[in-house]
Amino acid sequence: MGPLQEPVYNSSLSNNVFSLTGKNALITGGGSGLGLSIAKVLAGNGAKVIIIGRDGNKLRKACDEIGEACSYMCVDLSDLPAIPAFVQQLMQQIKTVDILVNNAGINMKKEALDVTDEEFKNIMLTNQQAVFALTREIAKQMAAAQQGSIIMISSMAAHYGLPKVIAYTASKTAVEGMTRALAVELAEKGIRVNCIAPGFIATDMSAKALNSDTDRMQRVLARTPMKKLGHPDDVGYAAAFLASEGSRFITGAVLAVDGGNSIGF
Repeated sequence: MGPLQEPVYNSSLSNNVFSLTGKNALITGGGSGLGLSIAKVLAGNGAKVIIIGRDGNKLRKACDEIGEACSYMCVDLSDLPAIPAFVQQLMQQIKTVDILVNNAGINMKKEALDVTDEEFKNIMLTNQQAVFALTREIAKQMAAAQQGSIIMISSMAAHYGLPKVIAYTASKTAVEGMTRALAVELAEKGIRVNCIAPGFIATDMSAKALNSDTDRMQRVLARTPMKKLGHPDDVGYAAAFLASEGSRFITGAVLAVDGGNSIGF
């Protein structure tokens, strides 16, 4: 083993290390919910964002909300064989993806003993296999450029034993393992891979679940030291940090954005 090398960094970044100006960010499921909040925050920090999903009307509305820094493309990521061609088409338009946020995902609430093989397979396809397939194709381009930040979106379901979400839990646990494995393998290619595990965030989906179940809401808040739900922008801020040069020495991390819920008593 040779002598330790002093790290060489661009000192001109020191005063603007969190800026994303000049970066292209691809965000899956960016038309609503956490994906939309992530897209807004990244655009607000200077990035040009490309949001993708299946619902063109939803994506168009989201782009109107974000402004000129946003564009969109309709794609069904569950169609795995179509992903390489989609990435080729994307590269012809924007030349490079500097930031990839794998946010798109689906859930299903059902007793584990009633979950069919087909239902389990469909959730794993969208939440894990499609995430890998898109990441692989984008990472090829990032490797050629010797730089890039890939951000996975997991869930506290990967850390808890939550009932009635067996397939979702399995998929998000797989995503966290994939984050660590890819982080090691891609580091030498200049690519960082990190993961955000949101806790209880005030989205339309969580509001529907918690507002109709006061006992569950009380249990959530009782074990959350900050005694409140998170705002979708809180996940966006974490993504902006992991996408920026401010996190240049962080890879393979799973960042809980949960108000302390995962360590609450």
